[in-house]
Amino acid sequence: MGLLSHAMVGWNDKDASLAFYNATFAALGVSGQTHDKGGFWGSPESGGFVLGQPRDGEPATHANGGTIGFTAPDTAAVDAWHAAGLANGGTCEGPPGLREYGPAPMYGAYMRDPVGNKLCAFTINVGE
Repeated sequence: MGLLSHAMVGWNDKDASLAFYNATFAALGVSGQTHDKGGFWGSPESGGFVLGQPRDGEPATHANGGTIGFTAPDTAAVDAWHAAGLANGGTCEGPPGLREYGPAPMYGAYMRDPVGNKLCAFTINVGE
């Protein structure tokens, strides 16, 4: 059993958010489904990422200090994820590159989605 079942963020512009997440998850090789009320990428077994309009009807906002991280299969996928996000309304928070966060070399990138949620994609498969 995994630690998380899902993570969810809201949208303020459905079309902009769906374009952003469809492009960035495609770059990571993660399939999903979208509909009028939102989107879901991943699977119930592996965990998922959910996007939708906030249920309270208030505008979506981002978490201060929060980051949602995605696993990438290799450095090329991190680069593709970052490029797809920037091309679809994301803003750079840290370009792709090596990160010295612990004993294993990691390669990652950071960006914000159209609402301002901070995201990252990382791989430990450096050099593959």
